Amino acid sequence: MNALADSALGFAVNLAIVTVIVRFIYYPHRRDKDYVFTFFAFNTVIFFVMRLLSNSGLSVGVGFGLFAIFSVLRYRTITVPIREMTYLFVIIALPVLNSILLKERSYAEFAVANIATMGILYSLERGWGFRFESRKSITYERIEMIRPENWPLLLADLQERTGLPIKRVEIGRLNFLRDTAEINVYYDSHPPDILPVSFIANHGAADKDSFDG
Repeated sequence: MNALADSALGFAVNLAIVTVIVRFIYYPHRRDKDYVFTFFAFNTVIFFVMRLLSNSGLSVGVGFGLFAIFSVLRYRTITVPIREMTYLFVIIALPVLNSILLKERSYAEFAVANIATMGILYSLERGWGFRFESRKSITYERIEMIRPENWPLLLADLQERTGLPIKRVEIGRLNFLRDTAEINVYYDSHPPDILPVSFIANHGAADKDSFDG
């Protein structure tokens, strides 16, 4: 009975920590239902499996290695962004860590590890101490504007069309048959970098924008 109570209490504490990370740190910046579902599901299952591994005397190292494999997997349907992969690794590692520390009653280490993890994630999401730069790839049809002497005009035209505070541009692939150029534009990003719902509805959720005249 004590083991059951300890497991239930440990799960409740672990779930509360993961809820803070997913709901109040990750979710406000990337409101993706699929990843939220994945984070909670992975965390819950791994926590109970780790409790089982600890109770059955199996090697914790084997268990951690097994779950670490999942953190580097790429789903067949989509490529998981590096940011979501990082969160997934955190969500996988935390129940392993919490299960061990709670079972050993190392409450001080438990508190330090979880508070430090949440604090670092929150600070990075808020961009404290950093200036982030975002990039968008644009298919540009006025190919004559890529000449070096026309770059001020190119920058002004891109700023007017996109409405972005573009700082610099890079010229990529050129297509003289279609008179188009692939251009990467860079601009300051102030977290949270979330597009308005109306913009997403009108332009779609893709990262690439095409401007064809």
